[in-house]
Parts: sequence; structure tokens; C-alpha cells
Amino acid sequence: MKIYKLFFLSLLVAGFTSCSTDEDDKGELPTGPTRNLTVENFIYRGLNEIYLYKANVPQLADGFFASQAERNDFLDNYATPEDLFYEGLTASQDKFSFIVDDYIELENSFSGISTTTGMSYVLSYIAQGSDDILGYVRYVLPGTSAEAQGVKRGDIFTKVDGQKLTASNYSALLAASSFTITLAKLEGSVLTDTDVTITLTKQEYNSNPVFIAKTLDVGGQKVGYLMYNSFTADYDVQLNNAFGDFKSAGITDLILDVRYNGGGSVRTATDLASMITGQFAGQLFMKEVWNQKYQTYFEQNEPERLLNKFNTKLKTGETINSLNLGRVYILTSARSASASELVINGLDPYIDVVQIGDVTTGKFTASVTLYDSPNFGRANANTTHKYAIQPLVLKSVNSAGVSDYVNGLTPDYTLKENIRTLGVLGDPDEPLLKLALDVIQGNRVSIPQSVEEFKFMGESNMFDLDYQRMYIDELPPVIPRE
Repeated sequence: MKIYKLFFLSLLVAGFTSCSTDEDDKGELPTGPTRNLTVENFIYRGLNEIYLYKANVPQLADGFFASQAERNDFLDNYATPEDLFYEGLTASQDKFSFIVDDYIELENSFSGISTTTGMSYVLSYIAQGSDDILGYVRYVLPGTSAEAQGVKRGDIFTKVDGQKLTASNYSALLAASSFTITLAKLEGSVLTDTDVTITLTKQEYNSNPVFIAKTLDVGGQKVGYLMYNSFTADYDVQLNNAFGDFKSAGITDLILDVRYNGGGSVRTATDLASMITGQFAGQLFMKEVWNQKYQTYFEQNEPERLLNKFNTKLKTGETINSLNLGRVYILTSARSASASELVINGLDPYIDVVQIGDVTTGKFTASVTLYDSPNFGRANANTTHKYAIQPLVLKSVNSAGVSDYVNGLTPDYTLKENIRTLGVLGDPDEPLLKLALDVIQGNRVSIPQSVEEFKFMGESNMFDLDYQRMYIDELPPVIPRE
């Protein structure tokens, strides 16, 4: 499947031929009535209807084209549906809308199904001015090839299939269905390859985002620790069960770890906030702001649709296990985005949110899946192709009116992860968790100087279809034209 993202266009310089376009082919494309513009017309209809930044793209204005033939001439100027989407019809400030050519894989991704070795890693430049790259492991998914082969958090690799990793080849090498990594060791300032190689194989995998859920006994206090890696609606019951366990254990404090969580379902984020609290049921968690057409329609006809309120039940009907906390400690990184930020921003007017870690990504917009059907829903989708678009359709605003945090959310206590001191996730001595526990206990807080020894280049998650996405599950009705 091909997925085309603005993030990739600026980051990937080679490899992944499925994400590239031969510009020389443009002149060879059939023109006029001989070219099938079915997909292009679907893209135009969808963005013209519901795109958040419609007003910022002149060609999307109603009546911009005098006729269908004139619109077709415009659509025909772009070699591929992807070129039309990114170069012709999305706003310059939009980094998160995207298009796919197989919506089945997109749906699987939203359900937590992916093809993976099980190794979650970061890619960083080895030295300033060099294209050489190292990878280091953040965590390993259970029941995967990486776990079976003994890969562990903190492992460093510099070669794949015997080739040194660079900015030019990493995407192609790591995209293979099976590959062999060469481990390296970092001693002082010297990075040295070892003779240890590990062969990893990708497999279809259902990823439970509730990665760690445990109760810690800290100085007589019971503290819940939850590492939550994605807002995946299909696992809301498992998330709720974890909070049921916290409730049964009688925890007095909660540490929510979303340092590796790039977002997901708005409904799940609302439910998680309701699990943390419970005393604000029915009150406003987040208000949605749509494009002018939809905003006006909702305000006049369905004002409640714009309001996301603290819940007492999951979408599936189960009662939410609420902790009724007045304070929560949230661990973040620069990769914490979208729904993770929504939880922080949505809770902030109601309880004390103590953010620990790094400044977050800065994404406050949500998207929805549009299919090529009369009402853009999955039913009756065009069977001649599997294209779908995932345009931004709304921005989130908390109950205090706060939104547009383009520079991210700033922590109360700043501590960045360091490749040399990663520690064991869930262990009380792991640096970020330890800092949170010290704050909870009122201990003297000593924060080490954060130095970015190896400049961040990318991460394994960036290959996922739902990377740093926040989305709504329910497609609004198409509003009749006046």
C-alpha cells in the first residue's frame, strides 16, 4: 500500500519507491476526456465539503470553477491523485492530512493491526554534518520477532543487512519484510560496531496500547503507573480494565506515560480523561471547531455535536472505571502528540496536571476518513479503487478556550530521554518515572542537564499510517447545498 504524507516528503530523501513520483511521466499522461479522473474528483468533492482549511485553498471555494469541464482541466494538471492532494488542494499550514490508496490497511492501522518486527526505535544522526545514522531501541512488543531474538531497550544498531545506515538508505533497508541489524556499543564518546547480528522478521500484529499497567508501593503510597502508547478505540475495554485494577488497588496517585504516544481516537481520549477523573461527568471536555460551513450548520441545528463531554460509559456500553483524582502526573516527549495533548489540555482547566518530560509535538487538529461514496461513508464506496483521504476537519478547544498550541505543551519539569540512561520502563529508577515519584513524595528534585548528544532524525512509528494522528470515528452528514 502507498501512503503519502507531508512529513515523509520532507524527511525521506531516497528509498521507499512507493512514496515517490517520476515527474517525467507527467507529459505522457492522457489528457482531456481520455483520462479517468474518478479518484481526483472524489478528492476534490471531499476537501470542498469538509476540509478544515477550505477557506485557505482558493480552488476549493464553491463556484471557483464555472463548469465540471473546467474543474476537470484543473484536476488533470496533476500526474497522480497524491500530487493533486498535497500540491494542489491542501493548505500550506497542514502537515497532517493524508491520502492512502488502500483503505483496508488504514482501517487495520486504526484498529491496532500492523506489520512489525516488534522493535520500536529512534533514529539519530551520529555526528553533526554527517548522514550516518544510528538506531536505538525504545521498547519491544511481546510475542514478536524482536522479543524472540532477545532485542531489548537500549540496544544500538548502526547497520542493516551489512550496510551502514544513512539518511539515503535507511527507509529502504528498514522497509524490508526481514532484515539483519548489527549491534553497536557506546563507550565514552566512541561508538563501535560489534560482531553481534540479529535477524528480525515482520509479522501481522495486534498491538495492545496498554503497554504497562502496574501499582507501585512508594513510601507507603500506592501509585498507579500506566504506559499507554496509542489511543486505539478497539482496546478501550482493556484500558478501562487497567483503571479498574487501579481502583481496586486503592491508588492515590496516577502517572500516565504517553512519551511514545502519537495520538488516535478523540473518543478514547475523552474516555481516558473520564477514567482519570469521574467527578466532572457531563461537563465540557473539549469543543470542536469546524470549517465555516459545518460550524454554522452545527451551531444552528446540532450544537451538542460540537461538545465532547466527560463520560460515564464507554462507546460499547461498559461503565467507566473512574478514579476521581484531583491531580495527575503525565510523562511526555517531543513525540507525544494529538490525542495525548488533548488529554493534557482538556484536563488542565479541571485538575492539576503535572507534566514531566519534554515539550510535546503541538497538534490540536483531528481528521476523519472519507471514502468515495455519495456521503463519503464506507457503505457504497466506489469498487473500482480503494483510495481514501484523511483530511483535517476540526480543531480542539478546551473548556477554557485554549487551543492552537503550535509550539507544543511545555512541561512543569523538563527531562529528556538520554540514550545513555534509558533505564527499564516501569522500574522506579527509570529516569522519567523516578522524577515523577520524587515529585509525588515531595523529595528534593534534582534534574540532570539534558544534552542532545545525537540529533533526532526519525522513529519507527513514522512509518505507521496513523502516525501522530487524531481522528474522530463518526462521519457527520453531508450538508445539503443551498
